[in-house]
Amino acid sequence: MDRRLPFGHPPRSPFSRKALCLFLCASLALPPPALADSLPDLGESSRADLSPQLERKIGESIMNDIRLHEPTYVDDPEVNDYLNRLGQRLVAASTDPGGDFHFFAIRDGQVNAFAMFGGYIGVNTGTLLTSQSESELAGVVAHEISHVTQHHLARQISTQKKQSVLAMIAMAVALLAARSNSQATGAAIVGSEAAMVQSQLAFSRDFEREADRIGYDILQKAGFDPRGMSDFFERLQRATRVYENNAPVYMRSHPITVERISDMQNRLQQSPYRQVRDSLDYQLVRAKLRAQQGTAKEAIGEFETQLRERKFSSEAAAHYGIAYAHLRAKNYAAAEREIETLRRLQKGEGSAMIESLAGEIKAAAGDVVAAAALFREALQRFPTSRALAYGYADALFSMGAYDRLEGFLAEQLRSYASDPKLYGLQAKMHAAQGRKLQQHRALAEMYVQQGRLLQAIEQLQFAQRAGDGNFYDQSVVDARLRELKRQQAEEAKEKK
Repeated sequence: MDRRLPFGHPPRSPFSRKALCLFLCASLALPPPALADSLPDLGESSRADLSPQLERKIGESIMNDIRLHEPTYVDDPEVNDYLNRLGQRLVAASTDPGGDFHFFAIRDGQVNAFAMFGGYIGVNTGTLLTSQSESELAGVVAHEISHVTQHHLARQISTQKKQSVLAMIAMAVALLAARSNSQATGAAIVGSEAAMVQSQLAFSRDFEREADRIGYDILQKAGFDPRGMSDFFERLQRATRVYENNAPVYMRSHPITVERISDMQNRLQQSPYRQVRDSLDYQLVRAKLRAQQGTAKEAIGEFETQLRERKFSSEAAAHYGIAYAHLRAKNYAAAEREIETLRRLQKGEGSAMIESLAGEIKAAAGDVVAAAALFREALQRFPTSRALAYGYADALFSMGAYDRLEGFLAEQLRSYASDPKLYGLQAKMHAAQGRKLQQHRALAEMYVQQGRLLQAIEQLQFAQRAGDGNFYDQSVVDARLRELKRQQAEEAKEKK
């Protein structure tokens, strides 16, 4: 989305923020009070452009509420880390290589991807599972990145300058909602502006062609097969003949035409054929998502059928899926056998996801000492894996190895200071140690990273009254509390 999106409300009218809140709540199923409290004020001028800082605040507020309240948000470090690696590789090849983008997954079987304020891009799990190659998935993500870098949302809304301010607000939020849940969008759009908003839910053909062209260039520069984009979109276009009026969400918000597909194919004729191998992580993430569907027994049966009939895109991923499904079924011995098969197939190359699953299996079987050793060793090879870090921390906690855990978390926070999970683990550790001041202090930092300033201040006030800290600890708490209260006062001032 454009960082200069015209978006405001009449002087001293609270309706704009309320309307924004209600539309977003309807589209994303978020509790209205939580979102209303967290959204920053949008300013006095009805035609004022959003500054990058304000757009970022809005995006962070919405994203924090999605993480906390949206049940379909995929809170899985391996899935989201993979999407961010893929997305950042594409962003680096875009016209905005230094852009601040964040990618996340939504658990929804429909094919869809959508962008929000502040460079947040969501991808439905259905898109991951429907794609038949990593280049196809990259094509969808590159197309969405292109809508952002080319400022299509803001340019589309700016054509409605003659409309009322409320109509512009309805337009902006409906466009956002259409990219996350188009069925909810229909319920969210009410009043005399409904027809106008509904007519603008999809990007214009010119914008779609531009996103195709830019996305194609991104795919090529990032080292993917640009045919992936046309292959995926052509398959979706064929699907509309089956769906008819009940087309997939992505088809409604990104209408695919024969003309667009022809344009892609014409560009491909001028490019040499290049076969691109899928990454192992792409295959493992898809296997993990499939192994989470249905019952564990059904998942095991599906992957065993793939292996028996030799109908798989990755033999390693099929065994990974079986191992994960056996873990779900609490058949730990069978899961470990699959892990050993995986390691033989990898021939020493290794994978953070495979080692993380191996550690989970050991921990679930009750052998936390072996799990901790496995996580520790794997972190030496894959130090940026969040799943391995969380697994190691959990294993140390289960062992009661608080001294080692405290040092490990401090080390992790030096590299990942904005990770709320690490602060949550710190709070859990301090609670087990009976260190109340440190527990509340860690909880406060967790809430800060989640955008919950009021709760953070409350935790620091609890820390002040804990009575078990030394002079230095108390001074740190007091200073942090003053800092957060200043931030709270500044935000309150901005909202007036």
